Amino acid sequence: MTIRLLLADDHPVVRAGLRAVLDTEPDFTVVAEAATAERAVELAASEPVDVVLMDLQFGAGMHGSAATAAITARAGAPRVLVLTTYDTDADILAAVEAGASGYLLKDAPPEELAAAVRTAAAGQSALAPAVALRLMDRIRTPTEALTKRELEVLQLVADGLSNQQISKRLFLSQATVKSHLVHVYAKLGVDSRTAAVATAASRRLIRTPWKASGS
Repeated sequence: MTIRLLLADDHPVVRAGLRAVLDTEPDFTVVAEAATAERAVELAASEPVDVVLMDLQFGAGMHGSAATAAITARAGAPRVLVLTTYDTDADILAAVEAGASGYLLKDAPPEELAAAVRTAAAGQSALAPAVALRLMDRIRTPTEALTKRELEVLQLVADGLSNQQISKRLFLSQATVKSHLVHVYAKLGVDSRTAAVATAASRRLIRTPWKASGS
């Protein structure tokens, strides 16, 4: 059976590289490419696609996790395999909760990528070993792990947003935002926003601002 693929990445060079690698597999065919997450959602609904290889960052447009959620919400939707440079808890949890069938890093060898595509196409989970390990660590120490909402709040703090701006972005009250930050401080063993961001970034829980603009 031929596995039909949609490549969703805002970098033409990355898409070309992926196509070159995937075209060497006899059971793969790239049927479409998308430079934006919005376009990926459109093509996933209109083209005969089995697996979408989804980047996470698309400049100022829709995030890859939001596109993944939009794609997988449709009946009979293709599988989504996230292919990114990010291995933070915040990104992993967002993608998995959005319905991604797999999560792979862009430095994965070609044979690992091909195996992940086939696994996702078969309806099974395809996680990079490092990603699977991070998820297992969260399961082993649930009381110490930041929740998805706490990670969202802390990521926005790292991006430079105030509590008021975070409350508007996430549709929360400012009191709720402060409560989340109190829990974050306690779990990380810090007492300030700056220390929380630095500690979380060093543990690869969130992206640092200078990495947020990449893919």
